Amino acid sequence: MTYIFLQHYWCFVVALLAALLVFLMFVQGANTLIFSLGRTADERRLVVNATGRKWEFTFTTLVTFGGAFFASYPLFYSTSFGGAYWLWMVILFSFVLQAISYEFQNKMGNLLGAKTFQWLLVLNGILGPLLLGGAVATFFTGSNFIVDKGNIVDSQILNPQSSIFNPQLIISRWANASHGLDALLNPWNLVMGFAVFFLARILGCLYIHKQVEDKAFDNHNRIVQPLLRSTILFLGFFLAFVAHILTCEGYAVEPQTGVVFMEPYKYLHNLLDMWPLLVVLLIGVVFVLFGILWSLTHKAYKRGFWVVGFGTVVTVTVLLLLTAWNDTAYYPSTADLQSSLTMQNSSSSEFTLRTMFYVSLLIPFVLAYIVYAWRAIDKKELTIDEINADHAY
Repeated sequence: MTYIFLQHYWCFVVALLAALLVFLMFVQGANTLIFSLGRTADERRLVVNATGRKWEFTFTTLVTFGGAFFASYPLFYSTSFGGAYWLWMVILFSFVLQAISYEFQNKMGNLLGAKTFQWLLVLNGILGPLLLGGAVATFFTGSNFIVDKGNIVDSQILNPQSSIFNPQLIISRWANASHGLDALLNPWNLVMGFAVFFLARILGCLYIHKQVEDKAFDNHNRIVQPLLRSTILFLGFFLAFVAHILTCEGYAVEPQTGVVFMEPYKYLHNLLDMWPLLVVLLIGVVFVLFGILWSLTHKAYKRGFWVVGFGTVVTVTVLLLLTAWNDTAYYPSTADLQSSLTMQNSSSSEFTLRTMFYVSLLIPFVLAYIVYAWRAIDKKELTIDEINADHAY
């Protein structure tokens, strides 16, 4: 295992975690449909309890994604999470609202009413996918930061014994006062954000169709219209973003010197140079389209959620790998091109990556437990009678 192999390996692991996070956004997508799918208080509780059984998976994956990035690429963690903190704070705050809303909406003494907390779930369902999609898009469009590793040496020379914080000697800093919110000013970031949002709604519709089974809840007829609308809008935003990245300039890296430069059609070249990824990408897209169309046209078909989910994970993983593999700067800087982060200049030491590699061999056991827990939770399809007889949100 060479150092380069370990860098590529952990890039793949982080990309896969990000793709799983996008898939698990079905919780947020379904929550945006609480009031359109649920016409009565009981039906809204069905939707809430269907997603309430899974929201911990989404939050845990978000934390794991951040932890994996911190351990394998610490300079990205300090630059993005430390510099663009307003963007990440808004995202995390929306997830805090989600957790509170699930637990308190039907508690005794709730003076705000269940609907108030349900609307907060809708708010999280909108902000979570939209802002996370916008954050992911910055891997292609760039962010406004500056990195100066020389400050490490300067701080040791000027203040070898001092613990006083000197803002002039930090390694990375945001180049403006927005601290990440400026990402929302780039229209292509918003295009990607809306694509993730409508994809989450698609997955949410398919999950409710799979999981909720109640005579008073004719869920297939109710999901057809939101599923169709979300599919049309998703395809519009997603295809527009893909067409943009395949035709725009990309952030290439000279492998011998590490110099970052702009290369026309860089991400298209990455797909052609790494043609197996192109094949996998097309397979993922086919799975997504097949799962949606088959679910729309076959009332009894309930596996669309898993088919679209698999296609989502595959597609998102490939797109993220395009931003880092094949000598590409995965976190480009629009303020200073040479501050852009690559796998080589931002990763942990070889010892750390190698140690983490052996730890990662435990991942299959963790995944097996997740599958077991998921199946145990979904052992019974959700009904109003089950909600009234069991612990429910």
